[in-house]
Amino acid sequence: MKSFIKMMCVVSFALCASISAAEEYVAGEDYDLITPPFRTANPDKIEVREFFWYGCGHCFTFEPLLAAWKKTLADDVDFQPSPAIWNAPMKTHAKVFFAVEALGLGDSMHRAIFQAMHVDRNPLTTDAAILKLFKSQGVSEADFNRAYKSFGVGAQVGKAESIMREAKISGTPELVVAGKYRISTRKAGSQANMLKIADALVEKERAINTQAVKAAKVSMDASDTQVAALN
Repeated sequence: MKSFIKMMCVVSFALCASISAAEEYVAGEDYDLITPPFRTANPDKIEVREFFWYGCGHCFTFEPLLAAWKKTLADDVDFQPSPAIWNAPMKTHAKVFFAVEALGLGDSMHRAIFQAMHVDRNPLTTDAAILKLFKSQGVSEADFNRAYKSFGVGAQVGKAESIMREAKISGTPELVVAGKYRISTRKAGSQANMLKIADALVEKERAINTQAVKAAKVSMDASDTQVAALN
């Protein structure tokens, strides 16, 4: 029993040391805690979720920084873009986002949408204007309608609204790490600093997960030792 307690103390100390090293920022000052946390898309990975709107100028300027940052993410990090929805135009643009995903058009189409709205000054507020943009990118009208008007896209828009409420999103762009930590430009001070804080919080979650696995192994080993001693 003494050896088990000693091992658990070692694990607890290592956990605290790892978190202390990773945590360079202060909750409530540099980022906010989400209470209660919301469920992430893949519990086996550390999720970073970006809440954005195609019509947001700050999201437009954030996009190249974010694209470069995503290339640096380790395999244990799952990046999830998530449209913010507060009004009818944003709901329409959320449908556009999920239609892009359903059609498998990826980052190039997302860039084309940002380009249309912020460079070409096309607000994309009508289905006709949205269809025209998709057709300019080689998408047929039939394929566009099949995705854009599908039940699946509508369901994903509803889910995005629910997640946004759980995350208590009040502006865009905002990042949420592990469903627990919300990062905004207001508290981070800059978009570049948002990504630095996200890196620190990802490292914090990685340390927690690693030490949880070690603690479970120590506990299992101690139980096996106790069983062996009784036999």
